[in-house]
Amino acid sequence: MFRKVMSKFISIALGGTFDIVHKGHMALLSKAFSISEHVIIGLTSDKFIKQKNKRILHNYNTRSKILQSVILSNFPNRSYAIHKIDDDFGPTLYQDNIDALVVSNDTKNIGYEINIIRKKMGLNCLEIIIMPIILANDGKPISSTRIRNSEIDNTGNLNIINK
Repeated sequence: MFRKVMSKFISIALGGTFDIVHKGHMALLSKAFSISEHVIIGLTSDKFIKQKNKRILHNYNTRSKILQSVILSNFPNRSYAIHKIDDDFGPTLYQDNIDALVVSNDTKNIGYEINIIRKKMGLNCLEIIIMPIILANDGKPISSTRIRNSEIDNTGNLNIINK
C-alpha cells in the first residue's frame, strides 16, 4: 500500500532571471519542489533586468515559456506559479501564505532582508534554505553569463576551446 509523503512546507518561494536554465537553476527548483506542495517562482521582468544592467538572451515571455516547459518536463503534476517581479522581493512582501525561501549562497542576504521587512510589516518570517553554488568542471560557478560567453555548457562542462 502506498502512503502520501507530506511536504515539509505548503508554499515556498524562489526567484531568478532564468535566461538560460542551467544545473544551478535545476538544483534550486529540485530543492523547492522536493520540500513543498506549491512553489512560487519570482521571474525577473525585462524592466528589472535593465535596471540591474544585466545582459540576457531572452525577453520575459520567452523566459517564462522556457521555465514552464522545464517545470512540466522535470516536475510533472506539481503545483507552481510564476510571478513577474520588478524588484528583489516579489510576492514575498505581500503574500502571507509563503513558508520558506530557497536562495543560493550568493542571494542569501536578500532572503535576510526580506525577513527584516516582513517582520516590520507584521508578517511571519520565512525559513531561509541556502543552496550551495553549483560549480562547473573548472571549479568556478555555473552561470548564465559563463554559458552565454561559451565558457561552459548548462551542466558545467568546459567547452572545447576553453579546455
